[in-house]
Amino acid sequence: MMGNYDSDPRFLPSLAVLRCFEAAARRESFTLAAEELNLTQSAVSRQVRELEQVLGFPLFRRVGRRVVLSDAGRRFADRLGADLERLRQTIQQTMAAGDQRCALRIASLPTFANRWLIPRLERFEAANPDVVVSIGTCLGPFDFHRERFDLAIHFGSQDWPDTRMTRLFDEAVVAVAAPEFIAHHGVSAPADLESVPLLHLDSRPQAWREWFRAAGLASEPVLRGKWFDQFSMIITAAVAALGAGLLPVYLIEEELRTGRLVRIGDTVLRTDHSYHVVTPAGIPDELCRRFIDWIQAEVAPLTPA
Repeated sequence: MMGNYDSDPRFLPSLAVLRCFEAAARRESFTLAAEELNLTQSAVSRQVRELEQVLGFPLFRRVGRRVVLSDAGRRFADRLGADLERLRQTIQQTMAAGDQRCALRIASLPTFANRWLIPRLERFEAANPDVVVSIGTCLGPFDFHRERFDLAIHFGSQDWPDTRMTRLFDEAVVAVAAPEFIAHHGVSAPADLESVPLLHLDSRPQAWREWFRAAGLASEPVLRGKWFDQFSMIITAAVAALGAGLLPVYLIEEELRTGRLVRIGDTVLRTDHSYHVVTPAGIPDELCRRFIDWIQAEVAPLTPA
């Protein structure tokens, strides 16, 4: 049997075999894997033994009445889990696209996707009716060869190896608050923010001090207030009049337009980082090129001449 497998480079164990092993490895139990897959325990055990025969080494070892992954089995399980997830994503994309449309999968920071990208996607799809877009969360650089994404939206420096990075725009941060907060605390100028509750982002603990210096305020502010780990939370807190927030303009376009948030002063704090659209190294494919052209046109008003 092993000779037949070795002689055919196209051979792959069946999906049923791989799913049985993945479930058994994740649960470290043939019984729980069988319940999850609606199979018998003996069926799962048989599928795992078949896979071990194909690979030529044990994937589990017995410890009392339990099964525990071998070192080789754990390494294989880690990689197989990622492979099966990519396969699942591929199937989902194909189902979403149907037989008439192309699928474009984008990785994005969640707040950027929710507040800026998704509200504009209708315009992209109207101009590209043959494309269906799906969006996943991306909190930092990843390996395009391992993840099933066509492109990514990245905030930071141009430090993503083995990729092609196209700069979109720099970040412009302004101080804002709800009208109720401004009225309650008597805020009429940037200096008034030195004595009111402020909203802070965990990853940028010095942002308010930098903003006060940029506003020309010499005193060291007392940075009291609430802390959050997402811009989306700060937006919600600012609208709820819990404090004044430092927020990128592009994330609060609707709030500024409707007056739910009001700018305090004219100071704009610009960071060292920018937003980029990222594709794997080499020439972007035609779908990615169309999206890049579209998003560059969308961000043009945000980019100083």
